[in-house]
Amino acid sequence: MRARDLRFDLFRITALVEGCTTLGLFYAAMPIKYVLGDPAWVKVWGNLHGAAFTAYLITMVIAFTARPWSLWAWARSTALCFIPFGTFFNDPWLVKKHAQLQGQTG
Repeated sequence: MRARDLRFDLFRITALVEGCTTLGLFYAAMPIKYVLGDPAWVKVWGNLHGAAFTAYLITMVIAFTARPWSLWAWARSTALCFIPFGTFFNDPWLVKKHAQLQGQTG
């Protein structure tokens, strides 16, 4: 049984949180602002999303420097965090690539 890669697990959790804060911002806070006229929710969700986005970038660097990730993996993961819901689409690919790296490096 392979040991867990806690850095990679933390990155995946952070990516999930970042994606969920995007959902909250787009599908809760913004409709409340524009339909009900209450902009306070956008400020709250916007701050949460900003913190999650920053944490995503930091944990990506930590996880990707722990193993020999390719330039393509870096570029793809960075680019997809700028696209709404991109982190959700990237996760299955990351899991597959991580498993390949674990097989190569033990």
